[in-house]
Amino acid sequence: MSAKTMSSKIKTVVSRARMYEVIRAPLITEKTTNGSEHSQVTFKVAADATKPEIKQAVEGLFKVKVKAVNTINVQGKQKLFKGRPGVRGDWKKAIVSLVEGHKIDVTTGL
Repeated sequence: MSAKTMSSKIKTVVSRARMYEVIRAPLITEKTTNGSEHSQVTFKVAADATKPEIKQAVEGLFKVKVKAVNTINVQGKQKLFKGRPGVRGDWKKAIVSLVEGHKIDVTTGL
């Protein structure tokens, strides 16, 4: 077996505490609400979270089946804070596509 196929077969298990660290908050905007019509949910996630970790966290916390995970690193905006220039922090966004028939209601808590 080559190193690539061997590494793809190794599956790490994410602890319950790490699941809560990975999924920070749901994003509720007009664009993400339109995505919910296509079985997609958008979350703010930890900057060091990987796609397999995000998938396991969503499946473990919300008891749903995940089809795909797409991630985006969002750069912080330059803004003025009390008249002085500053930069908002960078953050990571994950768009999680669910299998047909599964649904997450982000308006209710865990």
